[in-house]
Amino acid sequence: MVDWTRMHDCYGDVDRVPALLERLEVEDDAEAWAELGRRLILEHDLVFPAGFGALPSLIRLAARTARARRLAGAILRGAAGHHGCDELLADCADAVAEFRDLLDRHLRSRPVDYLAAFVDLLAAKEEYHWSAVLGDFTDDFYHLACPHCSVDVTIAIGAYGRYAAIRDWHLGDVDRRALRPASSEELRGTGRWMHGTAVRDGQEALADGIAHLFGKAECPRCAAVFGVADEYASANRPVLR
Repeated sequence: MVDWTRMHDCYGDVDRVPALLERLEVEDDAEAWAELGRRLILEHDLVFPAGFGALPSLIRLAARTARARRLAGAILRGAAGHHGCDELLADCADAVAEFRDLLDRHLRSRPVDYLAAFVDLLAAKEEYHWSAVLGDFTDDFYHLACPHCSVDVTIAIGAYGRYAAIRDWHLGDVDRRALRPASSEELRGTGRWMHGTAVRDGQEALADGIAHLFGKAECPRCAAVFGVADEYASANRPVLR
């Protein structure tokens, strides 16, 4: 049982969230969903204790309404932050495991919101970094420093090309070097899971982008070859709670 007297929302209230959840158990009310979202998450990523208190109920509702699925996903995407609710989140472990299964089934149906559900599943698997930065590879840029000569390198993965370059204020991306995508056999860990899931679900553009993201780049200045995902994650991984 959830002790709501210990779980304030972003307005400092302890009684409004359980009342809204009870209402949503009965009817799929758009206004109630909007208010619930405002009370549980602030500025799209700051989660309050009531958010974790509501998570099991949201995951239960997620089987029948997309609004619950999206809100549960947003709460988990914010779980990397400094929320001070580690024990509350740990209490949700069984519900989160259920949510992972639900999201995986949703992805297999090849929904129109595939990428949104994909990044929610990454968060549910505690892959917070990639959940936060992964795009659809139509217009994606990743900025990092060459690990050998420290020059700033722009990694482009999109419809316009897949390359490493030096970005010039006036000339744009210059001295481009084609990326070397990883084969499915070369991928390991999270990259292997991401790529395999996208391939399984017929998401060709996403799978190709992931192969390049977890592949190799050549530095335009010193010609050193390095792993794109490793260097980008090392430089940009969020500070976890």
